[in-house]
Amino acid sequence: MSDTKKITMIASKGTLDWAYPPLILGSTAAALDMEVIIFFTFFGLNLLLKNPSLKATPAGNPAMPMKMPFGPKWFQGLSWPIPNMVINNVPFFDNFVTSMMKKTFKNKGVASITELRDICIESGVKMIACQMTMDVFGYTKDDFIDGVEFAGAASALQEASDSHIQLFI
Repeated sequence: MSDTKKITMIASKGTLDWAYPPLILGSTAAALDMEVIIFFTFFGLNLLLKNPSLKATPAGNPAMPMKMPFGPKWFQGLSWPIPNMVINNVPFFDNFVTSMMKKTFKNKGVASITELRDICIESGVKMIACQMTMDVFGYTKDDFIDGVEFAGAASALQEASDSHIQLFI
């Protein structure tokens, strides 16, 4: 192994809240002069689509309190637990949650998913789409942004075996 630290991540989730960890960690590791490989599989492929429509949902995520991205500081500081009755019965509630999360990220100066992807590519992060998952989901190479490589699980495991750090996200 060379002196350069290497990190390999497997990104398997495709919601807005799960899109940030691999891209933030990847861009940060690249900024720290690490060699970075992210293998996108199953719903993680959504992060590499040309026009991703990523949503956040509190359904099945009891740790997701809602904080409002507007209003006075005391109002923004309140934690709003959302009852399952609301989550399951209010039409388009996921759209509301997604818009609130996007607004919060913007208010806090957090880069968007597309900005983070661009930073990763510009920083030399190797982004690999899982070929088997592409086949299962019916994707073609044309569905993905430029700069993506395509390979199978064996390639991801080879990269991970040579890495100092391996993360499954």
